[in-house]
Amino acid sequence: MKERQNKINRRSFLKTVGAAGLGSAVAGMPLLPQGLASAEAIAGPSESDASEKEQKVKLPQVPKRKLGKTGIDVPCLSFGTLRVDTDNQILLRNTLQWGINYWDTAYSYSNGNAELGIGKFLSKNPDVRKKLFLVTKASGARKEPTPKAVVAAVEDRLQTSLKRLNTNYIDLYYGVHVMEDPAELTDELKQWAEDAKKRGLIRFFGFTAHQNMAPCLAAAAKLDWIDVIMTSYSFRLMQDKDLNAAIEACHKADIGLVAMKTLGRGQKIETEEDKKLTEHFLQRGFTPEQAMIKIVLEDKRFSSACVGMMNVAVLNQDVAAVLDKTKLTQMDKNVLTEYAKATCSGYCAGCANICKSALPNVPYVSDIMRYLMYYNSYGEKEMARELFAEIPRAVRDKLLSTDYRLAEARCPQHLPIGELVAEAVRKLA
Repeated sequence: MKERQNKINRRSFLKTVGAAGLGSAVAGMPLLPQGLASAEAIAGPSESDASEKEQKVKLPQVPKRKLGKTGIDVPCLSFGTLRVDTDNQILLRNTLQWGINYWDTAYSYSNGNAELGIGKFLSKNPDVRKKLFLVTKASGARKEPTPKAVVAAVEDRLQTSLKRLNTNYIDLYYGVHVMEDPAELTDELKQWAEDAKKRGLIRFFGFTAHQNMAPCLAAAAKLDWIDVIMTSYSFRLMQDKDLNAAIEACHKADIGLVAMKTLGRGQKIETEEDKKLTEHFLQRGFTPEQAMIKIVLEDKRFSSACVGMMNVAVLNQDVAAVLDKTKLTQMDKNVLTEYAKATCSGYCAGCANICKSALPNVPYVSDIMRYLMYYNSYGEKEMARELFAEIPRAVRDKLLSTDYRLAEARCPQHLPIGELVAEAVRKLA
């Protein structure tokens, strides 16, 4: 009876979006893996036609959860704007119609065009700003040589972001973007965050953790000035005991937690295991990507899953994953766990400290793995090349002559690091 009710809910969802002019995109949802979706691949009404119809139909709203000590209720699915620019304004509007008012961007996204795109939208729709929970990041500021220089760079990036976004305040500011060492949470940064709040420039402060997540989160749990943390978290990372302990410590400290990289995409793509995974979940009625979002949101310690959405079709798929009430079975969870084990050699878990201890002269291996992931799995080739180019030339010159065997022996994921670094040099240099 319960499964039947879930199917009814699913049909109701499809009927609603169909009335809004989006039915053809969502009805085909289980047959179009999220990472392969494109606007051109979706047959159906134009976005302008859909827009007029959506205004007449009240769409289901994404459920909300409280964001830790902030006390703010945010949608459990948040909008990652990595691929937003000044042209795709329809996508921004459509997120709001589903109740996704948490928009996550960054100083560096699309070379600043993501913030400019949001700013363009807000200039045309000024009343929307008060409904948004707007988030951005001080990309690159952490790389400055001294704490004083870092703070100056954070201030500069914030001022630039405010202008681009056409707003006079940011709801949540990640003053450290891609933190890898707890030592980056300096007294100088704490004082800056407190001052920025007093000036009314930001409401809440936090950081993002793509690598060395466990020690970074564990350290933050002991501080009283970190409001929110966005950390990598997926079906692949759920088995990490140290990371889970750090997440629990932050949860007990009432720090808001947002999951990112929830699809667990790696450096290698399209294996036989991927085909098996797809077949299993299509038989269940949803894509593997939707299952990956579902399993992350089953962890109620997380307030939201931030997912990058490049077009309306992908937005609808992600929304359907959240609104569909079909629960993952233990078999579904076992399938994801087995897939994670079978494909671990193609996924960097972000434990950068291990690589750095093995390769002190090449301290960028974890970063290179992340850039290769952007290139292979996200299709962000230009961004990957730009990030790779920021690695000091002296280090890049050593990449192909370095012996990676010690790092490979210590790698918990058993990554063929030397092979992957060579691939990165070939594609990104």
